Amino acid sequence: MTNSEPHLSQTKQWSAPAPAGPPPLPPGPDREWRRGRIRQARIACTLVRVVCGLFAAVLLARIVLVIGDANPANGVAAFVRGWSNAVSLGFVDLFTPASAGWRAFLNYGLAAISWLGIGALTTTLIYRFAAPVRDDDHFPVG
Repeated sequence: MTNSEPHLSQTKQWSAPAPAGPPPLPPGPDREWRRGRIRQARIACTLVRVVCGLFAAVLLARIVLVIGDANPANGVAAFVRGWSNAVSLGFVDLFTPASAGWRAFLNYGLAAISWLGIGALTTTLIYRFAAPVRDDDHFPVG
């Protein structure tokens, strides 16, 4: 018994579904300009994250050294104390509890959280304004 009709798999070609989102920009100067702007925005955001993260880490090190009752004459403790005072954003004497550990935790902890918030806000603004969005990048809601 022979069947003269071809099998379904022999008649239809199945393809992958089309990717979601707008079609890519055609090659040309506009595409290269946009790629360059996005690359510059990524580099700037990476630098902002590293600097703000470093400042927060120094402030956290200061908290650990104060709570751990480190020797203030030690070179590492003096280095951390100098840097943490420089990047404390004026929070050094905001709270004045009796315990030095609580004072450091509240003041330098708030400064560290502030640096992380500043970094997040700055990177959001850089991406929003420095990496341009095409008109067809916006999808209708619905």
